[in-house]
Amino acid sequence: MEIKEITCTVCPLGCKIKVEIEGGVIKNISGYSCTRGLKYATDEVTLPKRTITSSVRAKNGQLPLLSVRTKEAVPKSKTEEIMLELSKIEVKAPFKIGDVVVSNIAGTGVDVVATRNLYEK
Repeated sequence: MEIKEITCTVCPLGCKIKVEIEGGVIKNISGYSCTRGLKYATDEVTLPKRTITSSVRAKNGQLPLLSVRTKEAVPKSKTEEIMLELSKIEVKAPFKIGDVVVSNIAGTGVDVVATRNLYEK
């Protein structure tokens, strides 16, 4: 039996959750304080997800880069592919916070959005 210890990041409590896995199947989860922690632990073991934050090059902007993030968490296994795709992007100012920079990044169905305003020079 494999035991994974996870620190929950859903709320400030930071519960230390123990997940027991046998043959690729979760047998027991303990140490969580709420149902959100239970879901977090289950997801973290079966399909871990992360919100990706980065920046893309900006043309004709008051800054050379535009900060961006995925609108939702994406499969952790897609991180490298997403970062490679973002490294190839150059946007043209202007952009407002929340504007979509890339739709459906790396086939995840998740958009990448601007996290700051970018004004023209």
